[in-house]
Amino acid sequence: MNNLVLIFGLVASLILLGFAFAGPATGKAASRRLSAVKIRHSDSVDAKLEQQMRKAVAARRPIMFTEGTKMSVTDRLRLRLQQTGKKWGLNQYLYVSGGIFVAMFGILTIRGAPMLLALGGATFLALAVPHFSVNYLIRKRINDFTAKFPEAIELLVRGLKSGLPVGETLGVVAREIPGPVGEEFKIVTEKIKIGKTMEDALQDTAERLGTPEFQFFVITLAIQRETGGNLAETLSNLADVLRKRAQMKLKIRAMSSESKASAYIVGSLPFIVFALVWSVNPEYLGGFFVEQRLMIAGIVGLVWMSIGVGIMAKMVSFEI
Repeated sequence: MNNLVLIFGLVASLILLGFAFAGPATGKAASRRLSAVKIRHSDSVDAKLEQQMRKAVAARRPIMFTEGTKMSVTDRLRLRLQQTGKKWGLNQYLYVSGGIFVAMFGILTIRGAPMLLALGGATFLALAVPHFSVNYLIRKRINDFTAKFPEAIELLVRGLKSGLPVGETLGVVAREIPGPVGEEFKIVTEKIKIGKTMEDALQDTAERLGTPEFQFFVITLAIQRETGGNLAETLSNLADVLRKRAQMKLKIRAMSSESKASAYIVGSLPFIVFALVWSVNPEYLGGFFVEQRLMIAGIVGLVWMSIGVGIMAKMVSFEI
């Protein structure tokens, strides 16, 4: 009976978290479709230009890696490990997770924790610690890439203005820009050398990085090939847009920092207090793992905590 109550509580928490972090509402999707229909049947010059741009973007090769339904769990994990920029394999990731599980299970068992708590805590840490560590490394690398990317585009612009072809300027960026930007452009130039088209090589990098900034770059090149025009001027405008986008992100981060700090403190404080009291007096909280009424009360509290954390996460999440 106790196990059923625990399973029910965990399932309810996961469902509520799924609702809290759900994607965009159907109303927004309907409004976007209505806007697309209006553009398609409009006679204005701006609408025709936008329609032409949409056709150019739609003609590109579809993205395979960013849609989770087209990838298995193993492939998604391999992609995440590649996004860290480290030479880590899937086996190493699994070994680390297994080591954390064994270590935490041994520590909790020695401390006298109930078997169910030891298994649950060790499993949670074995899954959470590697996952969030990889998330941190991916986010750090993406931030480094985004910070240097406008500089790389400006170097491309200078190369194009001096008369170099696009493929040669990509090689210049790979040699001159340090960090993740140079590494990614080096991969692009190597793929072009072995016979891939520039569009496919750039699209592979865009799929692996998953950043909107690089997607803007790839879309800009696709639109320029479709519609023509001055590529150097177009890329210069793109670099200016990306710099302003980065400035806007920093402003939003500064304005929402207080709310995020409050959300982190409110969300983590109950668990911190529980862990501190447990470390000092395990018998005082032992009833939450033995007595049925306390277990139900704890599960209800976790469900409400999950709802609150989801609401706070939505309130402090901003997209540009």
